[in-house]
Amino acid sequence: MHRSLRLLSAATAAAVAALALAACSSASPSPSGSAGAGDTITVYNAQHEELTQSWIDAFTKATGIKVQVRNGEDPEVAQQLIQEGDRSPADVFLTENSPSMSAVEKAGLLGSPGAEALKNVPAEYRPSSGKWVGIAARSTVLAYNKSKLTEAQLPASLMDLADPSWKGRWAASPSGADFQAIVSALVQLKGADAAEKWLTAMKANSVAYKGNSTAMKAVNAGEVDCAVIYHYYWFGDQAQTGENSKNVALHYFKNQDPGAFVSISGGGVLKSSKHQAAAQKFLAFVTGVEGQKILQTGTSFEYPVGSGVAANPKLVPLEDLQAPTVDPATLNSKQVTDLMTKAGLL
Repeated sequence: MHRSLRLLSAATAAAVAALALAACSSASPSPSGSAGAGDTITVYNAQHEELTQSWIDAFTKATGIKVQVRNGEDPEVAQQLIQEGDRSPADVFLTENSPSMSAVEKAGLLGSPGAEALKNVPAEYRPSSGKWVGIAARSTVLAYNKSKLTEAQLPASLMDLADPSWKGRWAASPSGADFQAIVSALVQLKGADAAEKWLTAMKANSVAYKGNSTAMKAVNAGEVDCAVIYHYYWFGDQAQTGENSKNVALHYFKNQDPGAFVSISGGGVLKSSKHQAAAQKFLAFVTGVEGQKILQTGTSFEYPVGSGVAANPKLVPLEDLQAPTVDPATLNSKQVTDLMTKAGLL
C-alpha cells in the first residue's frame, strides 16, 4: 500500500441517521466507561483500507458507534502516534505487521485491548504482553516463475537464498514494512549475527523492487526467478484477472523455517483514549465472529485469527503452514532497519 495519512469519514447511512436522531433529541455522548451510540472513535489505520472500511461499516451498523479513520503506512502511523504521545486523538491503532505495533507499545502508549478481544484471539496470535491482539495474519511465501523453476529446484529454506548460486535470481521489497517484518522474525529465530550475514548476502544476490505486487509482476514477467512476498498478493491477483500472476506459483517453506513466518496484524487501544469502552468494543467486534467472517469472505485474502473462524477455503490452512513460533512482542523494527541500513538495503 502507498497512502498519505488522511482523515476520512467512515459513517454509514445508518450512522448518519443515528446522528441526526441524536441531534434532534440532544443526546450527550456516553462517558469513557461505557460505549454508546453517541460515541465517535478515531482509528489510526495501517491495514488495508477496504478491509478496515468493511469492519467499520459493519461495526457502526451493529452498534451505532461512529468511526473516523486516518490511513497510512505502518511505520508512518506508528511514528505519528509516538510523536503525538498522550495528546493523540487516536483511540485505536490497526497495523498490517506487528513491529510497528510493538514500537508503539514500547513507547508506553497502549492500554488494554479489552477482555473480550483477548478472549477472542488464541495466545499464538497475540503478544505475551497482552497489550494488543491479532486481527489478521499473512504468510511469508516464495513466489516463483513456473517456467524457470521446478519444485525440485526450489530452496529448502529462506536462508538458502544467501548462496551465491541465487545471485540476481530473486527479488524482494526491502523498503516495505512487509519484508522488514520478515527480517524481524529472522533476527528472533536465528540471531542478529546470522541475520546480518544473510542481509549482506541479500544485498549481493537479490533484486530490489518497490512493493510486493511489483516484485510478483517481475517474477511473472521472468525478470527474476522468484520473490519473497506475502501470500495474499498472489491470491488477490488470481481473484481478479490473474494477469500479473498467471506464470507464478507459491512455495511454502514450512518446517518452522524463517521463510514460513506468519506475520500478525495487530489491533490496540491507546492508553490516552477518552473512549476506552467504545475502542475496546471495536476490537471485540473485529476479532469476533462477524469481524473475522469479513476476512473469510472478503477480497483481502488474509487469514482470520479470532473466534475460531476458518480461512477462505482457497488458502492453505494456518495449521498446515508449520510456521515458526515467534512472540510478536519481541519483534524490534528499529534493530531491523539498523541492520538493513548497515547491509546497504535501505
